[in-house]
Amino acid sequence: MTKQTPDPAAGASRWEAPAAGSSRPATDLAKAAQQLLNGGSKQLDTAALRDALLDLNEFWLTTKATEIGITPTSGFAIVATGGLGRGELLPYSDLDLTLVHDNMPPDIVSNVAELLWYPLWDANIHLDHSVRTVPEALQVAGEDISAGLAMLDARHIAGDSDLSALLVGGARRQWRTGIASRFEELVEHTQSRWQRSGQIAHRAEPDLKNGRGGLRDVQLLNALAIAQLADVYPSRSLASPTGSLGDAHLALLNVRTELHRISHRGREMLLAQYADEIGAALRIGDRFDLARMLSDAARTISYYVDAGLRTAGNALPRRGFAALRRPIRRPLDEGVIEFGGEVILARDARPERDPGLILRVAAASATTGLPIAASTLGRLSEAAPELRTPWPRQALKDLLVMLAAGPATVATVEALDRTGLWGRLFPEWGAVRDLPPRDVVHIWTVDRHLVETASRASAFTTRVSRPDLLVLGALVHDIGKGRGGDHSVIGADLATQIGTRLGMWPSDVEVLSKIVRYHLLLPETATRRDLQDPKTIEAVVNALDGDSVLLELLQVLAEADSLATGPGVWGDWKSSLIGDLVRRCRLVMAGEPLPHPDPIEPQYLALAAEGGVHVDLTPVDAHVYNVTMIAPDRRGLLSKAAGVLALNSLRVHSASVNSHDGVAINTFVVSPHFGTPPAAELLRQQFILALDGELDVIGSLEKRDLEAAATNTARAGEILAAVPVNEAAPPPRILWFEGTSPGEYVVQIRSTDRTGLLARLSAVIERDGLDIVWARVTTRGSSVDDVFGLVVPTLAAGEGTADYAAAREELEQQMYAVLPAPPPKPVSEAS
Repeated sequence: MTKQTPDPAAGASRWEAPAAGSSRPATDLAKAAQQLLNGGSKQLDTAALRDALLDLNEFWLTTKATEIGITPTSGFAIVATGGLGRGELLPYSDLDLTLVHDNMPPDIVSNVAELLWYPLWDANIHLDHSVRTVPEALQVAGEDISAGLAMLDARHIAGDSDLSALLVGGARRQWRTGIASRFEELVEHTQSRWQRSGQIAHRAEPDLKNGRGGLRDVQLLNALAIAQLADVYPSRSLASPTGSLGDAHLALLNVRTELHRISHRGREMLLAQYADEIGAALRIGDRFDLARMLSDAARTISYYVDAGLRTAGNALPRRGFAALRRPIRRPLDEGVIEFGGEVILARDARPERDPGLILRVAAASATTGLPIAASTLGRLSEAAPELRTPWPRQALKDLLVMLAAGPATVATVEALDRTGLWGRLFPEWGAVRDLPPRDVVHIWTVDRHLVETASRASAFTTRVSRPDLLVLGALVHDIGKGRGGDHSVIGADLATQIGTRLGMWPSDVEVLSKIVRYHLLLPETATRRDLQDPKTIEAVVNALDGDSVLLELLQVLAEADSLATGPGVWGDWKSSLIGDLVRRCRLVMAGEPLPHPDPIEPQYLALAAEGGVHVDLTPVDAHVYNVTMIAPDRRGLLSKAAGVLALNSLRVHSASVNSHDGVAINTFVVSPHFGTPPAAELLRQQFILALDGELDVIGSLEKRDLEAAATNTARAGEILAAVPVNEAAPPPRILWFEGTSPGEYVVQIRSTDRTGLLARLSAVIERDGLDIVWARVTTRGSSVDDVFGLVVPTLAAGEGTADYAAAREELEQQMYAVLPAPPPKPVSEAS
């Protein structure tokens, strides 16, 4: 080896140049890593794979360091951060390396860096690298909080260990001494990350690294521990119902490892397409089981991060005028006080002798909006005894106070649940805890949805005569999920069990059970049945035993349940339908006659009496119009009327199908796609042609679709994507319900909208020989929810007893054919 001449302006060089050939690509490292991933006949499990990759990369780096002259006396050191620094190296993670030097000459530093970096680059190994002296690295860590956090994971790999120790020790010492002035920046940095990435527990495709409750949050807890402001892993007495913080960390790490292995990419976002395979690889189950495990892990981590940040904030010295004020101990309830912005136990509190203390603490937290101190939760978890059955009256009162507190209730229940205390109060909670929803409209896990519903219902307590039953019913309305079978029926039995344990009056327990049993009755009836049919109203009244109080509670619960489900689930349309149903039920319960169908305006009755075909166009609002189309009733009329509107680029938002003395009087609420609508006389002439068979509206719509598909629809100046993006449309759903008389059916179609959809659907129904006796058409944004009341003439007349199932299946396939997306595959065929 040849000696290098040092630069007089720099430190003395102790590095010796290696022999030729040291810059060859690290193909051996890449090939060995790939062999570990492939596994051969025996694939490594998740933890073993991480350990093997860690050993492999450390061995290569230490060998390469010796080869290129990075020795204990060379004045150079290789320091790892990131996954390699933490000892958690994942299959496709970047290698985060810093080449630290002792103020060596620039030419030598450049030479050593090239010898270290180029073999990795040439082998296409992802590398995040830097070259710095210890003061330079500490300066960057002090200026950039992300770099400062990363430096806390720094670990010596090869070379001068004293140099690495200076960097690692200096970074931790600098972090510890500067945390007081940087704490607010740390909190803002963390909250900004949460806002960008969302909550892991409640996202269909979570960011395992940066999301709230993810691996970055575990690293944040480690940073607080290094600053001596929090513990990395608190005691197991503060464990989640299914595991500790360490278990939650390991669970996320395992999922992220398998995500890398299965996707062959360094992904952080858990895409749905990989979920089933990851669940199987980790022996968790399917994607729903995986989502449940991730929810528990993320919510556990989130709880400890919140508690850790509060503990750290209270431990830091106060500045300014706040340093002159002594913290105040403010009594909140018996044995419960506020101190330092948290709810804690009083000095004389004896949780081991006071079973109701848990609920008093919870009520104080929810009503004040103050979090419960982690130490208080730990003490209650360890010492508080079980409440006797039935509960004391004061315990039930405190529970109701907590549930009626509004949004703060959510955080309170979450804290109790993450520490096992909520499960003591409600043992039935285990089946719904972290249970993922099966319907895409739900944005929360089932247990969180229940608490959100109670929070929403608390705002409506003045609208009902029994607010206590409202919030309790909201809390347990879906408690039967996760057990198989009809969750309303199972939940009703569980509600009886819960109400009895809470010490409620037997009559109130019965009402609570009925709330759970029938919590879907009003929304399902209002959106799927003909409310003008007296039998529909009679069925609802009989189901509720004519109980007006129960009816009132179910109406308000339906609103709270919808609002707690997701955006767009509750709106004016659903509210008006349920309100109409409730109004009709109350009339029957009061012994008054049901109202007749909404009256048809006299002017349209007069036109119907004249005979012939009439079309009336009336403006309602800017760009919104009512189109009333009147003609002698016949099969196929609805599809032809809707087809004429579609041919004239009029989008149907809702429709009301009526008839009077053999004349169809159909009113559509429409808006033109652009410009103004055509004249009513033009619509009338086209309607007449369609009715007479001279205008094939369905054929014309299909021809227009073909022409549009064959035409370049790009706007002037628009640059088309090089690779077309095919967005997956949500699969349509067709739901069937029995009518109130023989031969009557109700079919509900939920789908993405398309031009002329109402015309196409009604044409399919009419071609199949069915009569559309009523229809309810609703368009919300790009989604439609169309409900048709159908009559099978032969079955209605009692002709034949043939099973209609086969014919119905054929009709369903025909309807799927005109919907914008294909029907969902059966579960057995799904990939």
